[in-house]
Parts: sequence; structure tokens; C-alpha cells
Amino acid sequence: MWRRLTGVLACCCFAAGVACAQGAAARPAADPNKYAVILSGASGEEEYAKRFAQWTAALRRALVERFGFDEARVTVLSESPEGGRALKATAEEVRRTFQTLRSSAGPESTVFVFLIGHGTYDGRQAKFGLVGPDLTANEYAELLDGLTVKRVVVLNMASASGEFIKPLSGRNRVVVAATRSGQEQNATRFPEFFIEALTSRESDADQNGRVSIFEAFDYAARMTAERYKRDGRLATEHAMFDDSGDGVGHATAEGGDGVLARTTYLDSLTAEQAAATAEAARLLRERERLEVEVEQLKARKTSLPESEYEAELERIFVSLAKVNRSIKRGAQ
Repeated sequence: MWRRLTGVLACCCFAAGVACAQGAAARPAADPNKYAVILSGASGEEEYAKRFAQWTAALRRALVERFGFDEARVTVLSESPEGGRALKATAEEVRRTFQTLRSSAGPESTVFVFLIGHGTYDGRQAKFGLVGPDLTANEYAELLDGLTVKRVVVLNMASASGEFIKPLSGRNRVVVAATRSGQEQNATRFPEFFIEALTSRESDADQNGRVSIFEAFDYAARMTAERYKRDGRLATEHAMFDDSGDGVGHATAEGGDGVLARTTYLDSLTAEQAAATAEAARLLRERERLEVEVEQLKARKTSLPESEYEAELERIFVSLAKVNRSIKRGAQ
């Protein structure tokens, strides 16, 4: 009986696994209304140069391969450009990039701007470190004001980024900062966990199969705090966000903030597709639960009558087969 059940289960799991793998490997169709600018600034040290390059590459890959961004609409500016599409992270290239966005992104477009690097604040002006002269928060605000698009999402994940919230805040904008003020000027870890959140099941708090900007922010903020605690260090960064347009940053959804960030996603799923994605996520969680149940039952085998053990095992295997058939149908 054991061989019969395990054989049935293995076939079902293999079929479902192949279908899921095929689905995961398929790149989503490019959305012409999504644009992204990834600005990886001056590193200052080799350690940060490697870190910024890794984060930039991982972020770009996620946008294109997972979230359906057209490669031609993802602009990367970095300290050491690699590849034909990469640009030097200079003030001139930043201005040129936004000039291009003004002419290409339309009223139905959403523009995502990611800043990875170091920031500074001298008590009067906040800046993001570029190769050569830097641009101030107010200058970035002017560049954003020149866009006539549906929505803008800015994620300044650099040090001293908290000072960017007030000048960049506006209607139909989500502004995320890795720090709560310009006084937090140590290098940040927030980008690592924000990028991790984009592909982590744990960041999907409402379990709808998608990760919103707020969920990614919340996950990254929590993981960053845990990293400092685990390392036995005093936290030198406290992430904030604003999406109400009042220019006041919050660490949680309060004071009118959170509505826009909770409903802004990097993917482009329709309501029907989102529902299907949520159902697929539910089925995968159920399969995982049943697989754990099998292992727990096997561990108790010696303490159970053989008939009871086999009956319980058959019940779980039948449930697993049904779940795997549903997963397979959804992936076709």
C-alpha cells in the first residue's frame, strides 16, 4: 500500500512541479506603462561598490524577469556602467534621463525611481551622492514635478534619505526613505531587505500572492531592525514612508498614510489575474502544510497501530493529490 500511495503522489508532485517550474520560468509580458530608474551612486569604498552593484543587478533582474518591466524602459545609472544600456551616475545623466521620461511616459504611466548609495545632509540641504556634483532633494523634486504621469514611486534607500520625504512628497506619490532623518548618515542595509521582499513569500502579509510597496517597505524595515538586533548593534536607520502628500514620514500605516502604498504593486496583474495568483499561493501553502503533516506522521509511525497509520497516510496523500491536480490545472 505504501508503494502504491507514494507512486501516485510522486507522479502528481512531478507533474505539478514541472508545470510550476514552467510557469515560473516564463517572463511576464512587458507593460508599456511602467518605467523604472535605478540610480546607483558613488560608493566611496570597494566594499560598497560591490554591494551597490549586487543590489542594482538583483533589482533590475527582478523588475524585468519577475514584474514585467520592458527592458527598454528600465534605465540604470551607476558608478561603473556595464552593458550597452547602463549610464554613468552623474547629475547630467540624471537630468537627461528625466527629460526622456517627460517625453515618453504618459498619463497612464507609473514611474518607479530607486536610489541606492550614500546620502548627505548638512543641516540645510540633503543630497544623494553621484559621480561628480550631487543633486539636492529639491532638485530631484523639480525633476519629478516635470512628469505628467499617473503615479510616481520613489524609494531613496540611501543614508540621510529621510530629508527627501518632505520635498518629494506630492499627490499620487509614494516616497520611501531608509532613514527617518538626515542625521542617520551611516551606510544602510534597507536596500538588501527591500529587494529580498520582492521575491519573499513572507513579505506578502495579506497572502494575496502579490507584494505591495507597503508590504515590501514593512518587511524591509522589520528585517533591517532584526539585523541590527542580531548583530548587537544600535540601529542607525529607521525607514519611513509618505503617500498622503503631507510630507510627513511614518514608520507604519497611520495618519492617512498607507492607502496608496498598499495598492501599488510592481507587477501589472488585472483583478482576475491577481485572484488567480492568490489562489495559486494558497494551494502552494496547502501543499507545504500537507507535506509537513506527512513527515510528522512518519515520525509517529512506531507509536501507531498499522491500520491507523495507513489510513491517516492515505487521507493525507489523497489530499495532496487533489492539491497537486489543482496546481497543475492552474499552471496550464
